[in-house]
Parts: sequence; C-alpha cells; structure tokens
Amino acid sequence: MDRKTIVVMEGDQTGQELLEEALRVLDPAVTQLELDFERYDLSLENRKATDNGVVHEAAAAMKEHGFGIKAATVTPEAGSLGSPNAILRKGIDGTVIVRTGRRIPGINPMSGVHAPISVVRMAVDDAYGATEWREGEDLDEVAYRTEKITRGVCRGVSEFAFIQARKMRAKVFGGPKYTVSPVYEGMLKEEMDRAAEKNRDTRYDPQLIDATYALLLGTYGEPLVIPTLNRDGDCLSDMVLQMFGSIAGAESLLISLDEDFVAQTIMSEAPHGTAPALEGKNVANPMAMILAGAALLSFMDDDQASLISRAIYEATFEIILDGVRTADLGGSTGTSEFTDEVIRHVRNKREVWSALA
Repeated sequence: MDRKTIVVMEGDQTGQELLEEALRVLDPAVTQLELDFERYDLSLENRKATDNGVVHEAAAAMKEHGFGIKAATVTPEAGSLGSPNAILRKGIDGTVIVRTGRRIPGINPMSGVHAPISVVRMAVDDAYGATEWREGEDLDEVAYRTEKITRGVCRGVSEFAFIQARKMRAKVFGGPKYTVSPVYEGMLKEEMDRAAEKNRDTRYDPQLIDATYALLLGTYGEPLVIPTLNRDGDCLSDMVLQMFGSIAGAESLLISLDEDFVAQTIMSEAPHGTAPALEGKNVANPMAMILAGAALLSFMDDDQASLISRAIYEATFEIILDGVRTADLGGSTGTSEFTDEVIRHVRNKREVWSALA
C-alpha cells in the first residue's frame, strides 16, 4: 500500500479518550500498514485560542490527504465560536453523512431488526445553518426560519444512497414528506426518483418520513438504505443505531463526493457526544471510534487496507460475542481492556493469514 496520511482531530472529554483508543488499533505496529497521522487540536480551549483557525487548518489538511478521524467535541451554546463540525463539513465540501446500524453479535436488537440499515443524510443545508428570527410580543410573538436545500446536494444524497444500497444488497427505502412540502422536500423526492430510473437493478420503495419511522419498527430483516434531509436524518440515525443496541455501536462518516459521486474526502467519527460524566472513568464504549478507524481503511482503495479494515470489524464483533462488553452493552469491561482485546484479535488474524499465505 502507498503511504497514507490520516488527519487526526483531537477533541474534548471522553471524546478525546476514545479517539486515543481508536488510534491504538490503527497503529502501524498493529495494522502493518504504512500510515502517518497528522494531528490537530480541536479541543474547545484551542478552538477559542485560535478563533477556529485550527478547524479550518484541519479541513484543508483533510482535503489534501483525503482521510480524517475526529473525536467528539464540545460545541458552546452561545457565542460566535459555533460548531466545528459545521466548519469541517463546509471546508471539505461535505455532501452526505452516512450512519449504518448493524446487528451486534450477542446483543438483542429490537424485534424484527436483523439486517443493516444505512441512513444517508444531507451533510449541509436544511434546518442547520438556517436564518431564524422572531417578531411581535407576548402571545403574538412569531418565530420564523428560512431554510434551503440545493439540487446538487439532493442529487448527491440520492445517488450515493443507490451506491450504498448496491454495496449492501439493500433496497432504497423512505424519503421526505413531499406531500406536505412539494416544493422544498419535493426536490429530494425528485432526485430520488431520478436516481431510481438510472439504477433499475436496485430496489426502490419510497415512503414519507413519518411512514418510514413507523415501518422501521415492523421490518422483516431486509437491509435498507434511507436517503433523508439533514434534520430528518439526524433524528432517524440516532433511533436506528439504538434499535441495534447502542448509539456507540457504529461509526459516522462525512463524505465529500466528486462529480461522479465517488467518495473524495472521508471524515469518520463516533455519532455520540463527549459524555463528560464518563470522563476519566475507563468505562465508555470505544466501539464506534474503533469502527470509525476501520471504515477509513475501507475507503483507501487498497487490498491490504481492506483486509485490515475487515479484521478490525470482525475482531470488534467477535469479542462482544465472547462476552467482552462495556456497561452500555450489559457488561463490565473497561474502555482500555476492550481495545486491548480488539488489538489481540487483529494480531491473531494477521498471524493466521501469514500462516495460510
């Protein structure tokens, strides 16, 4: 494999602790891959000190190298600092966010949920970054919000949904509330229909977003890919991950697409927050961050990186099946001990592969 550079974005509280666990697994001593790590301190303190300059630097580095892994960060409730994720999404021209719920071996999912479910949502626009204001007083006060979506982003979400569905042998399912909002939300539906015409080999079952929520609770184990608006996807993906046992059970991917809808820049992270109550206690689940690292390797267009990616996924699920589980999965294994077991299993796989070569 040609040497690759992964941009590492440090974070806050438990987010930073779990990032370090993921980097232990990605260490070249474990993976035997030629990887370099370029670190940027995105802690709240350093973002304040640099007036978000470090966030812009990290985004530029990701565009240069193509790969990034980010710890969870604190977003202040007030002030001009804003969300680092919003800056990163804009900085790398992010189009889609992909979160995939998977059955965790040994953990009982909700009844009827067995096959993977991917939520492919807009990375920009919609309710996030909308202009908001209020007018009037007392009970006559009115709140307004001006949102926008672009056809280019709608097309990227729709096209990538079919790419993801083909990869998963899944059907494209769900969609926006286009009956109530034919102009705004209807734009995504138009692009979904357009992509379906181009991809007749992939099953397509459009549903309104409210029906999507309801029908998910009665699925029969069929793999699904759900394209969504930004706000809908944010809510839906959290629910989907929890349906499989834990929000810490899967990675979150921010992807920039080229003109052919091929992934150009990938930033991986955990879908959960900084969990300040767990900081320093060695009890948080590192699974999502470890899988975030594995996901990056799968995009490196290299056979050896793909093998190690699969090894990390398999090792993570195997140890859970063997009973190595953190508290959120009903066990008592500590954070570092969980990672130790993943590393041991990855090394075992590499040793066996070399014997079978």
